[in-house]
This record gives sequence, C-alpha cells and structure tokens, in this order.
Amino acid sequence: MSTKFFALLTNIGAARLANATAMGSQLDITHMAVGDGGGTLPTPDPAQTRLVNEKRRAAINTLSVDANNANQIIAEQVIPENEGGFWIREIGLFDAEGNLIAVANCAETYKPQLQEGSGRIQTVRMILIVSSTETVSPKIDPAVVLTTRGYVDSAVIEVKAYADNVMEAHLAAADPHTQYAPKASPALTAVQTTNNTQIATTAFVKAALSALVASSPAALDTLSELAAALGNDPNFATTMTNALAAKAPLASPVLTGTPTAPTAAATVNNTQIATTAHVKATIAAGKLATARKINGVAFDGTADINLTPGSLGLVEIVETGSGTGYYWRKFADGKIEIFARASLTLGAPLDIVFPKVFTGLPLIFIQENGGADVNGWVIRVRNLSKTGFSVAWNTWSPSGSGSAIDVCYHAFGS
Repeated sequence: MSTKFFALLTNIGAARLANATAMGSQLDITHMAVGDGGGTLPTPDPAQTRLVNEKRRAAINTLSVDANNANQIIAEQVIPENEGGFWIREIGLFDAEGNLIAVANCAETYKPQLQEGSGRIQTVRMILIVSSTETVSPKIDPAVVLTTRGYVDSAVIEVKAYADNVMEAHLAAADPHTQYAPKASPALTAVQTTNNTQIATTAFVKAALSALVASSPAALDTLSELAAALGNDPNFATTMTNALAAKAPLASPVLTGTPTAPTAAATVNNTQIATTAHVKATIAAGKLATARKINGVAFDGTADINLTPGSLGLVEIVETGSGTGYYWRKFADGKIEIFARASLTLGAPLDIVFPKVFTGLPLIFIQENGGADVNGWVIRVRNLSKTGFSVAWNTWSPSGSGSAIDVCYHAFGS
C-alpha cells in the first residue's frame, strides 16, 4: 500500500539546508501554517512555495531533535480553542524570511470554533528526516505560543531531576554556605579597631579598657576614683542629659523666664545684649533738657500735636485765577500776588488793568523780557492804583533797531 500522508523538504528548503551545512550556520525555522488544501487532500510537491489554501499561520511551539532518532526534527504548534472553523489537510514550515522550507499533508480533521458549539485545543506536529539536525536551530518561545502537555511533562521531569541532584549535593557538603558562620562556636572576623555595631570579642573589650585606664590621669585610673568624681551617681547619664536639656544653644537660643545680662551704659552702641535697664537709660538720655511745646502742645508724648500752615510759617492759598498772559493767587491772610506780561511800543503808553483788585496800593516789579535791540531805553510806571497802572517805554539813543519790547510785571499787596 502506497504512503498517503508524508512530509518533504521543498526545493527552497533543501537549498537553504544545504547552504547552512556548507556555511556551518543554522537554518532558523520559526512558523508553521495549516490549510484546507482547497477542499481536497493535496499531494506535497517539492516545487511548492506556499500552501494550496492557507488558513492559519503562527509561530511554532517547539522545534526539537527527536530524543529517539538524531536525524528527526519535530515541529509542533498548538492551535487554541478560540481559533478554528476550517479543515486541516496540509501543513507547512517557514523560516524567518517567510520561505516555505517543508510541506506535508495529513489526515483531514476539522478544527471547530467555540461559537459553533464545540471547541478543542488542536496540536499539529510535523516530523522531518534530515541528514544533519545540527543545521536546524531548535526553538522554544513560551512568551508567544502555547505548549503541549507532553512537552510540559517532559520538562517537569527534567527540572525535578536537576533540582534533586543539586539539593542532594548541597546537603552532602560539609560547609554548603561558606559565607555564613556555624551556630556552634563560630570564628567571626572583623576589624577590631572600628567603632560601630560589630560584635566585640572579650579581647577587644579588655584592650579598650586597658587603653582607657592607661590614658586616664593618676587620680582617675580606677573605677572607684571615677565613680567618686561623678558624685557616685548611678544615673549619671540621665542626670547629665537632663542638665543639658536645661541649657540654651549658642546659636539662636530661645530663652524663657526672666533672663539677665550685664547692663551697658547708655552711650554704648555695639552688639552687646541690651537689658531693659539699658533701654530705659538710653531713652532718658535722649529727652530734652527743658520741656518745650509745639504749637502750644507739650512735646512729651501725652497728646497729639496738630500743625497748620500758619504754625509752620506757611500761608495757605485760598483763591487763584488765570487768563491770557497773566496768573494771580490770593492767600488766606488777604495778600494778592499777580504775575503778568505785556507788549510795549516805543513812545506809546499802555494802561494795564489788574485781573484782581487790591485793597491798597501794591508793589510793582517790572522786567524787560525781549524785543527790540535799542540802546539807552527807560520804562516808566505812572498812575499806580489799586486797579492798575500805566507804563511807557522811551529811549534817548538813536542806535539799535526795533520799536517794541515785552515786559513782565509782578504785583504784590493786600
């Protein structure tokens, strides 16, 4: 009876396997695909580069050498129960570059899906016979694919045997943990001159005490003398701790109660602590020798002193006015001050009317403020009254040029 189901290397697979053998490298087979053969059982052909009708391709579970036959390579893939809905009639192995390395047909079987009312985990296995299995790279990728129970059982047996051997050797060793000291009479090692949490030997303690006694003065080189110096206080450490707790630190002390310090003279000005007595003496030294009043109020801190413009020699402005070429202001004491300017023509008198009427004759100040370039001129003020005055500009020198000047006047009075 002729063989109905078989597997073979494709032409590409045979060439790549031969090349790997010649180059001393390995062929990396990474994926397995299954197909339905287009509805009929296909016959594997070495010239194939793909399956007749591929239905699923995924990473292989394991690729290993048969323990009972060194020339047989076993490739396995597990299809989980949530995949299916197709017939399996053909199988293909692919390398990392996607080349079809081997192809096989198999007894047709249907892989159902859970949605169809039935589901199972399907294991697909292909066995290849090659001249040398050393050219094929074994592969297991548990992070990507599932595994068969047979593989797991085999691995468990192997791990258990290894663990048993390791534990047996460990228990049989005289000192399996050389980094640890035995419980009975351990010989510990350490630097005995250190000052930390290491265990101290009796020799270390005795040497330390001897060194302490040797460095002590003659009057304190015995425990009796030392106890007497400490006042025979059995709780000396607690006593000293409590005493130090009552002391203030040198840096930023927070004092309580009524602290005292030497009182400096009132004239001292440095970083010495100032007592309340020093502060009072300094304040007393700054007082006026004779009591004085400001604006009729005693300057002794007993009452507020209200200052007015008049008390400071100032006069308050109560009214102002301005216009073209003039400005005036009136003070609280009744005085009026006017600032104004005017243009004069040579030889033509000008009557000026004050913008604010005085109650008496004011003082008048007049100043030339630019205009004609004439030598020998005079400004005359006439007819001064409470409402205004007359001003004229005359010259007695024919030299120069121009016939008009500007003047500014300042009137002040009541």
